[in-house]
Amino acid sequence: MVKGKRNTADTPRADQATPTVEARQPHRGRVVARAVDNQVTVLRRKLGAGELGLLPVVLVLAVVWISFQSLNENFLSPRNLSNLSVDIVGTGLIAVGIVFVLLLGELDLSVGSVSGLAAAVFAVLNVNNGVPEWLSLIIAVLAGTVAGSVQGYSFARTRVPAFVVTLAGLLTWNGLMLYILGTSGTINLDENGLVAQLTSYYFTNDAAAYGLAAVGSGAVFLVSYLDSRRRKAVGMRHRSLPAIAVRTGVLAVIAFAAAYVLNQFQGLPLALLIFLVIVAGLDIVLRRTHYGRQIYAVGGGVEAARRASLSVTRVRTAVLAVSGTMAAIGGLFLASRITSVSQGSGTGVLLLNAIAAAVIGGTSLFGGRGTTWSAVLGMLVIQSIASGMAITDTPAAVQFMITGGVLFAAAVIDAVSRHSQEAHGRA
Repeated sequence: MVKGKRNTADTPRADQATPTVEARQPHRGRVVARAVDNQVTVLRRKLGAGELGLLPVVLVLAVVWISFQSLNENFLSPRNLSNLSVDIVGTGLIAVGIVFVLLLGELDLSVGSVSGLAAAVFAVLNVNNGVPEWLSLIIAVLAGTVAGSVQGYSFARTRVPAFVVTLAGLLTWNGLMLYILGTSGTINLDENGLVAQLTSYYFTNDAAAYGLAAVGSGAVFLVSYLDSRRRKAVGMRHRSLPAIAVRTGVLAVIAFAAAYVLNQFQGLPLALLIFLVIVAGLDIVLRRTHYGRQIYAVGGGVEAARRASLSVTRVRTAVLAVSGTMAAIGGLFLASRITSVSQGSGTGVLLLNAIAAAVIGGTSLFGGRGTTWSAVLGMLVIQSIASGMAITDTPAAVQFMITGGVLFAAAVIDAVSRHSQEAHGRA
């Protein structure tokens, strides 16, 4: 080093100054944009592999809503949407039970009759015999559980196809319902009673709907974040924190918009609150518990499940028991909506609508793929069509044709999606 001169090689130049804290921090907008791009990339990859998810049913629902809104401006009014949120509950609960059965690649044809049987048991015990409502309600639900368990055990033990066992159940439980009701035919429920309140009570305070939206959004973020941490810890593919935030933000916008609409009419319906809690609870059971993983495993392949030491008999029996229980609960909500039980309870298009809701929502007919939320979206499509037809004074025949067309399209999409996944080695 020459004396009297500084060693400029060891001294940072002015243009190489250490960047400020603000310069080191990535811009939030770029982080969000990157997260959105990553989500789009993931979506494209899944679509290319045939993993359509809930996209088809969301698009169908959007088309249905836009179409009926263009025909009648009252379709998306707070009053109609609030009524729609209550109308989907009864059949929607039955459809959630159907999802469990479809995950096994089977079908339960008895859910309509089981729902009518449960409603009849409740009405006869409470109205005709004076049994307290809460006790009558419990016994009615247990009646559905027993009916489903009997069918499930018979199906699992005899190896007779589930649709044959439940077809026999359809006739048996319907006959038992008629026997329980007797010659009276119709029993009117107390309009101020516990069951009637299930579909007539509203939380009129705005905080109830907004609180549910906030809790739901927070729960989605927390579950997604914890799941991402677990996957990252074992080296599996996982969502980044910005991606989770974007996904949760979209759901939060939808949730708070729904809360705002409900508050414009009478507030949060009790029926909708119970429905969402049950659906979320059963979704956790399916996706986060050992029992749920067993259902997906049996639905994916019975022989493989047996070789993995899974009790196929127990899983099948339990799944049909869940279906019977959900049918009973749904039947009580349907009875609550009209505050009566008759010999026609559980009949008509109820069974077809419940199965259609599960399939339209994206639950595979081949087993092993579907969630409880798919039944919610599918039921929303079916009931939106029914509501739109009623508002526009369209004949019921047209409603059946449109619903049938949507169901056929859902079945075709399911088949094409499965073939695409097999081609990519994902099925």
